[in-house]
Amino acid sequence: MAACWLCPPAPHHWPQLGLNVAQGLLVTAKTAFLFILPQYNVSVPTADSETVHYHYGPKDLVTILFYIFITIILHAVVQEYILDKISKRLHLSKVKHSKFNESGQLVVFHLSSVIWCFYVVVTEGYLTNPRSLWEDYPHVYLPFQVKFFYLCQLAYWLHALPELYFQKVRKEEIPRQLQYICLYLVHIAGAYLLNLSRLGLILLLLQYSTEFLFHMARLFYFADENNEKLLSRLGLILLLLQYSTEFLFHMARLFYFADGEQRKLFNAWAAVFGVTRLFILTLAVLAIGFGLARMENQAFDPEKGNFNTLLCRLCVLLLVCAAQAWLMWRFIHSQLRHWREYWNEQSAKRRVPAAPRLPARLIKRESGYHENGVVKAENGTSPRTKKLKSP
Repeated sequence: MAACWLCPPAPHHWPQLGLNVAQGLLVTAKTAFLFILPQYNVSVPTADSETVHYHYGPKDLVTILFYIFITIILHAVVQEYILDKISKRLHLSKVKHSKFNESGQLVVFHLSSVIWCFYVVVTEGYLTNPRSLWEDYPHVYLPFQVKFFYLCQLAYWLHALPELYFQKVRKEEIPRQLQYICLYLVHIAGAYLLNLSRLGLILLLLQYSTEFLFHMARLFYFADENNEKLLSRLGLILLLLQYSTEFLFHMARLFYFADGEQRKLFNAWAAVFGVTRLFILTLAVLAIGFGLARMENQAFDPEKGNFNTLLCRLCVLLLVCAAQAWLMWRFIHSQLRHWREYWNEQSAKRRVPAAPRLPARLIKRESGYHENGVVKAENGTSPRTKKLKSP
């Protein structure tokens, strides 16, 4: 009985548990604003009026903590009311069930993040003016939606750490999941703390688009061929979500024309993956290696949020390049392994021997020939008649 509290709570208890913790944090209205809203707001004068911007500080940890519990609640809702009901009908094995849940959660997160990030990038004008990625650095003051986006991203990837315990992830899967969780945390926190938030938004948009396609393909792969009716319903829901933005329109066409062939989805993801790595490296070198290097203010001043020095730029570029190279190496290794398995299957099918043809059934005939209804022996004499046994 003493060790029962160490066991993870049941999935249907997660929303209530997270809600109780979140309500406990909101004691008064003053502390509620500290948890809910971003802190460190500053009025920045503009040509027409003043606008409210934000910078980062230690109080952001409190806001991130609150949204970690909110994310745990949303995670449990998606798990219980969507993924569990689908997986029960698919009858997956334990290994596939774990990966199905992982991909299902990440599909929801990546899709919502892509739509949100795309909206922020368009409304802030970062796509129409690429020079804004490095001009006026350091970008100390952030608009509300930019800072809130970064806080929610950090909260999501931090919540993924206790989820490894709640989801009872197998020990073999923990190192792999810890790798990409830590990679996301390092890159997102680095862009946020080094005031490279604009460049970070573009890179996250590219990365999340690729990951969404990968986990979508993996969901279709894990779905059994006998569940075509379920897949058609799931496809309609996905198409409805994808048509909400023009950016995801071509993905919706890809799923529509896939006709259940999971290999087409993986091939599309493989092409997008390589192009995304190239775009991320190009943007990082362009913004950090060339854009920030030409800025006049190149002094290390943490109080003003200026990290534009040669050493910092080299460290950031090395981190980005090393991460992309590691991801590309894993991708190539995985592709080679899948191709090897595919060709082994094809060669095995070709080597399967044809079914041996059964010899014609021999009809046993008596020796000799028939003449006038009497069987004659080969030498012309009649065969000996058999003696009947007396009863």
